[in-house]
Amino acid sequence: MLDSGLVPRKDIDSAERIATEENRTLAEALVSSGAISEDDLRRVESYVLGVPFVSLKDAKIPFEVLSLIPEPIARNHNIIAFKKGEGVLEVAMLDTADLPAIDFVKKKVGLKILPRLTDTESIKHSLLLYQKTLKDEFGDLIAKDSSALTIITEAGEASLSEEDLKKMAEDLPVVRIVDTLLRHAIIQGASDIHIEPMENELLVRYRIDGILHDAMSLPKHAAPTISARIKVLSNLKLDEKRLPQDGRFKMDMDGQKVSFRVSILPIFYGEKIVTRLLREGRSGFTLEGLGFHGQALERIHEATKQTTGIILVTGPTGSGKTTTLYTVLDILNTPEVNISTIEDPIEYQMPRVNQTQVKPEIGFSFANGLRSLMRQDPDVIMVGEIRDQETASLAINAALTGHSVLATVHTNSASATVARLLDMGVETFLLVSTLRVAVGQRLVRRLTESKEAYTLSAIERATLEKHVDLDRILETLKEEKVVKGNATWNTISFYRPQAGKEEDGYKGRIGIHEVLHFSPAVKEIVLAQGTADAIEAQARKEGMLTMAEDGIYKAVLGQTSIEEVLRVISE
Repeated sequence: MLDSGLVPRKDIDSAERIATEENRTLAEALVSSGAISEDDLRRVESYVLGVPFVSLKDAKIPFEVLSLIPEPIARNHNIIAFKKGEGVLEVAMLDTADLPAIDFVKKKVGLKILPRLTDTESIKHSLLLYQKTLKDEFGDLIAKDSSALTIITEAGEASLSEEDLKKMAEDLPVVRIVDTLLRHAIIQGASDIHIEPMENELLVRYRIDGILHDAMSLPKHAAPTISARIKVLSNLKLDEKRLPQDGRFKMDMDGQKVSFRVSILPIFYGEKIVTRLLREGRSGFTLEGLGFHGQALERIHEATKQTTGIILVTGPTGSGKTTTLYTVLDILNTPEVNISTIEDPIEYQMPRVNQTQVKPEIGFSFANGLRSLMRQDPDVIMVGEIRDQETASLAINAALTGHSVLATVHTNSASATVARLLDMGVETFLLVSTLRVAVGQRLVRRLTESKEAYTLSAIERATLEKHVDLDRILETLKEEKVVKGNATWNTISFYRPQAGKEEDGYKGRIGIHEVLHFSPAVKEIVLAQGTADAIEAQARKEGMLTMAEDGIYKAVLGQTSIEEVLRVISE
């Protein structure tokens, strides 16, 4: 390491001391102290061991070579097949001492394995290749299977009995098509699948990171059988085609459990099916990881420390409200409290939390459930959604009688929450005495690593000023030490997707938030029947960043782009 000049002598000496004290290897001590990155360490290791180092960042790996190692094995063991020769297979690994993985691949392919060291970026890039090639592979498979489906005319469909439909839904091609569509949606990280019958085709679309993408189109005659198959999975009536139906089912893929919530609606050309994917057991979120920072983060932590009162999360459908609430629940979930929730549907399952699903069809609503919960001696109550006066007043009574209540409401901003609750018929004085914070949020797409930096021109700054207070954002960036104390908008970089790339430059999403703290001054405005604008103006005086401003703050960090923030805010 000294010869390579990567690490100065003093860093090696202090790492040796740490390694001895903490009983770790020198390599582990060097990486944890930040003296060397894991990837640089691998390059040194490759040199010392005489194992060649390969970078696969821009490599084009043929699918027949890549697929010699199944994706779950490649992902779990960080091993990629990238080159096949006469009787040998070259594999790139992060740890060439992982003998069980090498042994497994050797038995599977029956070739001599030549391990090569690589870096984490190469592994990430190669794992993405599986998804792209799977897309092509799935397209061929579906085209082949859909041509094998039984063709049914509309007149013929009407005369089919439930038994015939059931038999049709268990036909091998349709089972394979639906299975493939679902697996592909999970791999692509979709949140919803839309299956829409058109005049001449059946269109399948996936919502990925909040945006709908066409996934594939199938022949029109595939619609009745696919619809029957999904109804069989969701336990719905096969011969009911005139009324909407809702159901759900579960699927286990490579150890990942996914729940599917199905909604079927009759439309002019048949039945439109929309399926929401809920990945179970997703935990380990933190408020910081969701995008909270600075004063907003402190205000939520303060509210969670109080044993009574209401924390409200607000935003449109699919803006990550439930995830935020569960993250707060996770903070509150300690052995000495009893947490009960009433939800529709239960999206994540949490240990030590008593979760109840509402069932409106048998008269079990949020209000009824909340009444029963109150007799269950809870300390913390989570209400999936406040939809009506009854639920709202029960939630407020629960907060008044010594419980901590978490809930979601559908509004456009944190300050509009008050007006929405008053509109439901809640008394102003009760509202003022129970509300702690209201969190408004949206989700913006994250930029990938391939992004380019640029600075704003004077015209772009003037346009941006119409939406946000740039001085305020600059002040926050300096307070939180994101930029230097002497920085100006002329020197601060923003980021956008790199031009000329085939992908759109975004992957995954992050929240942009506004956290409205109900301070004495805000409560005065609410009591005086003030407008949402008056409430927001006061909150901003007290240091609240609006959602748009928080979005621009995150654009400076390089997490998203200005265009993406404005797209989401103006929606």
